[in-house]
Amino acid sequence: MEKFVLILLPALISTSGAKKSVYAQVGEDVVLKPPVIDSSNRYVYWTFQKEDGLELAWSNHLGGKKVAEVEPWKDKLTMSGDSLFIKKVQPENFGTFFCKIQSEIHSIELIKLDVSVSPAHPLLPGESLSLSCTVDSPKKPAIHWLNPRREKKGQGTVAVRVTSQDNGMWTCVVAEEKQVEMPVKVTGLSPTPVLPHYTSTSSRFAVPCSIPPPFTWEQIKTKGVQEVHWQFFPATSSGLNSAQRLFSLSLDSLSWKEDQPRDLRPASDPKTGNLELTRKLGRVDDRGDYVCTMKFKNGLTLNRTVHVEVLQIASSPGPHLLTGQQLNLTCSVGQPLPSDLQLQWNRPKRSAQPGQNSDQHTARLTIPEVSTDDGGLWVCGLWQGEKQLTSAVITLTIDPKVSVWTLVMACSAAAVVILLLLILALVLHRRRRRKMRHLRHQLCRCKKYVLTISWTDEMAPNAHLHSLTLIRVGN
Repeated sequence: MEKFVLILLPALISTSGAKKSVYAQVGEDVVLKPPVIDSSNRYVYWTFQKEDGLELAWSNHLGGKKVAEVEPWKDKLTMSGDSLFIKKVQPENFGTFFCKIQSEIHSIELIKLDVSVSPAHPLLPGESLSLSCTVDSPKKPAIHWLNPRREKKGQGTVAVRVTSQDNGMWTCVVAEEKQVEMPVKVTGLSPTPVLPHYTSTSSRFAVPCSIPPPFTWEQIKTKGVQEVHWQFFPATSSGLNSAQRLFSLSLDSLSWKEDQPRDLRPASDPKTGNLELTRKLGRVDDRGDYVCTMKFKNGLTLNRTVHVEVLQIASSPGPHLLTGQQLNLTCSVGQPLPSDLQLQWNRPKRSAQPGQNSDQHTARLTIPEVSTDDGGLWVCGLWQGEKQLTSAVITLTIDPKVSVWTLVMACSAAAVVILLLLILALVLHRRRRRKMRHLRHQLCRCKKYVLTISWTDEMAPNAHLHSLTLIRVGN
């Protein structure tokens, strides 16, 4: 009995230390680290599968080291300190490694990890996704998945119907130690913004909708796209009956057909993935919901809804005023704003009157008596913190008020001008008459002649000679 104990004791000492597991995929670089041992004079030996198996590497405190150059380890092993590095591990490299330091032997099991995503190509929201994370070991560690929002999902195998929020990196977590990231691509229309889309009657109007990169129109076509169209639900209406179909896309020619005229223009080339609607300026009746829809042959439908709010400035009594009049300016989107949004006025530099702002949500500004300095460009900006979302502008014209004295002076000046014009007309008329009289006098001073004409009346019994004389008188 005593002899048996003596034989077993060295074995217990040689295998001291807990067995450690390391998980890796084929092709990964692996680092095997033994426990830190405080010893200045030590030798380190690495073997594979058995304590006295194939010696892979060794090192000592004098700086000596060596790694195996036999297959399947050739050009794969390096040592740094006590750690063993394996480059691009292959299936034949998985197994148990033993590290002997001084009299202690530590074992590390390198376990093959398989991680896959199916299908690997981009998915549409609503399609099925399968994720698998398994280990090649009888002892199964705890495994779970984390979605892109870092939410825990299932165990080693997960099957889900994806949404646009599932686009991104999924992470397989093994034994709370090993993490493997796998990309999942969920294509579709550009995501709906958290805030409404703010524009103004002074800004370019654009309703965004697009296929987000890196996806392309060609990839969408492979999914069996059947229909693409735009709809508009005015803010002043309610219910499905208020829907207006604006445009439909011809899939053969990739050209847009206008169904409801609203002076909007769709993107010219859908192949780029841009499906937005635009106009030079926004209008108040643009307020409402715009829905970009894409339908597929498998029954899936993608929708992108954009809620549009339009900022507008109203002036009372109008943009043309006289000095001394009261001015009321109202800037609003037609409804109360969220608490994190503010409206701010930017007035002409010459305008010195502070005015009275009664409501930050509508930015009502009152100036009791305007002056000519208040004329010019007024800007109302919609801000979220330090970011301006949009702005509206109005140009005010302030003319000086005309007084009674000014009217009298103007009338007097007009009378003087008329009198001067009458005098000038009279003078011109008299001069003209004088010229006409002088011209008539010249026409009467002509030369006089006496003409003598003689003839004989042969028919008379006594022929008699008759005469008529023209005599010139004067020079």
